[in-house]
Amino acid sequence: MLIDGKKIAAELGTGLATRVAALRGDGVVPGLTIVVATADESTAWYVRSLVRAAAKLDIAAGVVELPTDADASTIRAALAAAGADPSVHGVICQTPLPDGLRLADVAGAIPPEVDVDGANPVSLGLLAVGSPAAFAPATAAAVLRILDAEGVELAGRRAVVIGRSTVVGKPTALLLMDRHATVTVCHSRTVDLPAVAREADVLVAAVGRAGMVTADYVRPGAVVIDVGTNATPDGGLVGDVDTAAVEQVAGTVTPVPGGVGPVTTVLLMEHVVTVAERRGRA
Repeated sequence: MLIDGKKIAAELGTGLATRVAALRGDGVVPGLTIVVATADESTAWYVRSLVRAAAKLDIAAGVVELPTDADASTIRAALAAAGADPSVHGVICQTPLPDGLRLADVAGAIPPEVDVDGANPVSLGLLAVGSPAAFAPATAAAVLRILDAEGVELAGRRAVVIGRSTVVGKPTALLLMDRHATVTVCHSRTVDLPAVAREADVLVAAVGRAGMVTADYVRPGAVVIDVGTNATPDGGLVGDVDTAAVEQVAGTVTPVPGGVGPVTTVLLMEHVVTVAERRGRA
């Protein structure tokens, strides 16, 4: 069975719209700022989709466009300025960054309290210790939200995460452990990766290789969450999972597109709204 991420996102959006309306009734307009320093077309498409999603929910979204050759200090300054603006409740640094810069090189400038996509290393540390103040990267949070929507019990279950990035793999593993799953994190040096993956009741593919996860990786009846977003030559999008093959074995699997992506977007907006609510209660 394919999991309908668009339906889950729509249901989340309905509740979120009610929260936004309550904030606006109190004179608070939730605000998001996205800092961009790239001409990458796929990034531009994603940023436009975030702005559209924000508008649909009545959230104010602004884009700060920096030169494509901006250095780390320039990007950090833009992030810090956005974070210091009292009308802004969420700050995102969009990748890729210029000249081989890594997100970790600049994300420390985002104040943790408005770090709605968990980019600041401090946020990852807070997540690791289970602090309720931390925002997990939205994609990792979307994995857990989908599992909850599907009624997947995690306590005591075996979970395997393929991928160890700080934006998806590691935070997803932390969130699964916080829900009492027994978690294995795999990577390019894992010996006999298919055999390890087949141990999973819940398999999360977040490695960035199109169609890498085949039916050989999947235990019959397992839940498979495909986080991958890989562009195809014809302008399409495919995941890390060979969906056609895996759905013959798995109990449920998320498609790409239409799986994790829509839920990720609405959770970013939910994080912005949460910051606005926290400030309103302060």
